Amino acid sequence: MIPPAALAIHLSIGQVYAFSVFNEPLTRIIGVTESAPQDWELTTLGWIFSIAIAVLGVTAAFGGRWLERVGPRKGMVIAAIAWAGGFLVSALGVWVHSIWLLYLGYGVFGGIGLGFAYISPVKTLIRWFPDRPGMATGMAIMGFGGGAMIGSPLAVNLMDFYSGPDSAGVAATFATMGVLYFILMIFGAAIVRVPHPEWQPAGYQPEQASTKKMQTSGHVHVDQALKTPQFWLVWAVLCLNVTAGIGVLGQASVMSQEMVGISAEAAAGFVGLMSIANMLGRFLWSSLSDYIGRKATYSTFFVLGIVLYAAVPSIASAGVIWLFVLSYLVILTMYGGGFATVPAYLRDLFGTAHVGAIHGRLLTAWSVAGVLGPVIINYLRDFQISQGVAPADAYSLTMYIMAGLLAVGLLCNLAIRGMQERHLMDERQLVTE
Repeated sequence: MIPPAALAIHLSIGQVYAFSVFNEPLTRIIGVTESAPQDWELTTLGWIFSIAIAVLGVTAAFGGRWLERVGPRKGMVIAAIAWAGGFLVSALGVWVHSIWLLYLGYGVFGGIGLGFAYISPVKTLIRWFPDRPGMATGMAIMGFGGGAMIGSPLAVNLMDFYSGPDSAGVAATFATMGVLYFILMIFGAAIVRVPHPEWQPAGYQPEQASTKKMQTSGHVHVDQALKTPQFWLVWAVLCLNVTAGIGVLGQASVMSQEMVGISAEAAAGFVGLMSIANMLGRFLWSSLSDYIGRKATYSTFFVLGIVLYAAVPSIASAGVIWLFVLSYLVILTMYGGGFATVPAYLRDLFGTAHVGAIHGRLLTAWSVAGVLGPVIINYLRDFQISQGVAPADAYSLTMYIMAGLLAVGLLCNLAIRGMQERHLMDERQLVTE
């Protein structure tokens, strides 16, 4: 019952990746069929998503310690209230045509819900599946990658249903989705359970596992974790892996059309395939990490990523479309796999006592990568084109830079070592916690 509880949460908040379906309808709230002078512009609406992701990172970083104390159920309930409340406040913002209510609703309240919901199930899953932590967290975080596949058609169909001569249907869609997601998330909160502190699966031998997979035999306090080189090396590993993937994900449609000349319709299909690869990679790579180890898994990400990013410009110039598509699908599996594998990596290094709070603070790497990746892709592309470079060749330098960032990430990953005894909590601290 624990994976379904986590999936109910992550499938709900995964809708954030589908927020772009609201952008065009939100530009014609007053004009209904086309934008009126008083309607919002896309640049104004773009801040809604940015605020939500920024608040997600801040909430996860500062709320993780509180979640350690109160447990996953309260965190999930708070997440459900904030996430659903964000939709309802946004519906009010559309109805009264106030962009600030949209910023407050989906941006701030929604971002708080995202932060609490993303990290709430992680520690619980790891404690229930100490023998397969990668598989367990992969199942939940796969839901976050796949949430857009449900949220996008749901939003489109609801807007079609509610739209009419006097309405684009956005306000009613926000309200409906808020209620539906609240029900689903409360269901997850109702069925979640935490195991007894001394529970472990039959046949599981933690001492044997720790010798095989660089697992610490103790637990590190969340405040002490930030004083260890392991935390900052894993932070850099996640940041660099996500930077390379998120920049491509954000510009996949335009990039594929300019690099290999496919149609807009084919590019839309390409984006859909990338979403599936992102989702599947979260489960498959994290599950594989249970067998080969987290360090080997991330080393695979970086080595394979360097090869693919360096090869993509040549593949594109040769016009081999199927190989171009396949290369990016593999890249996106590793992008998703990085998110799903990192909680198990943290569990191996820092133990389970504060892994949820440590994971929350590590997600600030996502916030940095979310800015860095798109900036590198977008600004370098514009600069190249302004210098007379053809659009088809404008991404080559960017791909080589991404390969260079992955090389740095590989070095950081190789530098990670097992946790030193001096960082572990003593018996008195452990009992208190």
